[in-house]
Amino acid sequence: MGDLTRDVLMRASEAGGELAPLIRSAGIGVIPDEEVRKASEERGLWPGLSRGPAASGSNIEASSASRQPWVDANGFWIGWLRALHPGRPAVLAYRPNEKAGLEPDRMVPHDTLELALIEAWVSGGNYVLSLQPRFREALLKGEARALESWKRLGATTRWLRENVSYCRQPVVPIVTALVDSSEVTAEVVNLMYRHNVSPALAAASSPPAPQPGSIRALVAVSLEAPPAGDVRRRILEHAAAGASVIVDAPGEKAWWRDERLKKSREEPDREFFSLGRGQVVAYREQISDVSEFALDVIDIITQRCRAVRMWNAPTQIALIT
Repeated sequence: MGDLTRDVLMRASEAGGELAPLIRSAGIGVIPDEEVRKASEERGLWPGLSRGPAASGSNIEASSASRQPWVDANGFWIGWLRALHPGRPAVLAYRPNEKAGLEPDRMVPHDTLELALIEAWVSGGNYVLSLQPRFREALLKGEARALESWKRLGATTRWLRENVSYCRQPVVPIVTALVDSSEVTAEVVNLMYRHNVSPALAAASSPPAPQPGSIRALVAVSLEAPPAGDVRRRILEHAAAGASVIVDAPGEKAWWRDERLKKSREEPDREFFSLGRGQVVAYREQISDVSEFALDVIDIITQRCRAVRMWNAPTQIALIT
């Protein structure tokens, strides 16, 4: 098996027969299916314009003046995997099926395969290519549009290899979010990325040291288990050093309470406590609306300190490296 951080790979079950010459021409390696299961996570949504969030039940792909399009993206999974497993390559290997949001009747452009690869590499990971059946059939028939998309995929493959250093840079930690093995924290950071908070991610069991003047907020919400001992102390050190520590564990679960905290103000859904040169922002209930929460984080660090602002581009996702 090749280097999962530098090679562009395809499943062996999809790379044989008449497609083998095309696979080689694009500079794509082959990985046995059993190795895919060992080396990667079978999660991810087929990238591109979706039929709306899964919960909406909508079957219409549309955008309007009052409704922005929902674009499926997977970069947050790469960040989540890298934070929890820093010694392993972060690899996604989802297939073009209903589990990945690609129903049999949904038509997608041929170049979404290229988009899936670019997204994974730009986010610091990799994606094991799986051909959409319609794209495979078009390639085997020699259709011009399919072959042109394949040539662009080959060119992209070469560019990614030659410029891999651009894709492996750490995210600038203006906001750091702590994650654990639950998919709840993954969804929290998903929406933070979508609103261009551009967070750096770290395992909740190993929070980073404070970086005064750099990390302006440390997000520690929806964690499976309350941090204790040295981990709890390291989290609160961020507030003492001047950052905003954002938590959502109420009542008896309020692991963040400390005798040094002094309440400065309160709002209907949260309380603010001063600590050293910073503050602790404590929500009264566990975060339920992750989209609104992402906007709250921006308000807390202020628009002036936001990593990036883009106008008239509601579906752009920025990573500040």
